[in-house]
Amino acid sequence: MTKPTERHVPVLFEEAIGFLRVRAGGTYVDCTLGLAGHAAEIVRLLGPAGRLIGFDRDPEAFALAKARLDRVCEELGSQAPQATLVGEAFSSIEQHVKPASVDGLLADFGVSSLQFDEAHRGFSFQADGPLDMRMDTRSGPTAAQVVNEASERELANLIYEYGEDRRSRRIARAIVRGRPLTTTGELARIVAATAPTMKSERIHPATRTFQALRIYVNRELDEIRALLEAAPRLLKPSARLAVISFHSLEDRIAKDSLREGAQKGIWEILTRKPVTAGEEEMERNPRSRSAKLRAAERTASRF
Repeated sequence: MTKPTERHVPVLFEEAIGFLRVRAGGTYVDCTLGLAGHAAEIVRLLGPAGRLIGFDRDPEAFALAKARLDRVCEELGSQAPQATLVGEAFSSIEQHVKPASVDGLLADFGVSSLQFDEAHRGFSFQADGPLDMRMDTRSGPTAAQVVNEASERELANLIYEYGEDRRSRRIARAIVRGRPLTTTGELARIVAATAPTMKSERIHPATRTFQALRIYVNRELDEIRALLEAAPRLLKPSARLAVISFHSLEDRIAKDSLREGAQKGIWEILTRKPVTAGEEEMERNPRSRSAKLRAAERTASRF
């Protein structure tokens, strides 16, 4: 029987692997293992002299990714590369990867299917579950703690900044009035009743609030900034960087970082416009509709 991890194909799969230009014997980093869709393909291309370094701070995802990669390496036998997996946030990358040692680096930002589809993780309002939203369930505040302990002003600010919702003050006021909140369903119902979907939007009215809380709880934008700031130090000349984002805040950081690096002579940008999913992929996987891939090649410039 095929395992769920093996049926899963990440968005923009062929495009991301293509931009990485995986070469046998090289060293490649997957900063967001998830269900190891990208990583499994990289391992198959590397050969026995190659090395994969993978990161994921989510203990559940990490265990599934490790199991899948162990199976792939077992199938490859003597042709399997070395695989080093790190159960930490990718912002710790410089503690585990030597400078100028990497031939390609991939990051698929956002929430994995595993996290979205498991109600107990609290990432989605599609099924009622505890308000958690932590990628690393071993530490840090939960979304419930933020919702129930933050001031009305703090909630309004984070919903506006990370959810880009102009109705943030109204939503924050309703959340405070409805406290305590413990489940995703409770929060979604309060937001929907307070700020119903606008005619110009197709998304559920709670989508932006959930996005904002998830980004805040996991410090996602800080993580991305730290990775992109470190990447030029880790990549060899002519090495490739590929990043996939799922909303405007992530993509803006990637776009600005690569553009600033290109102006300094650090990057040669390979995607003047972000690569997006085609109609076939969007029909097969609706989550790919918002995905944007940006890629760049490291120059020989020092900084």
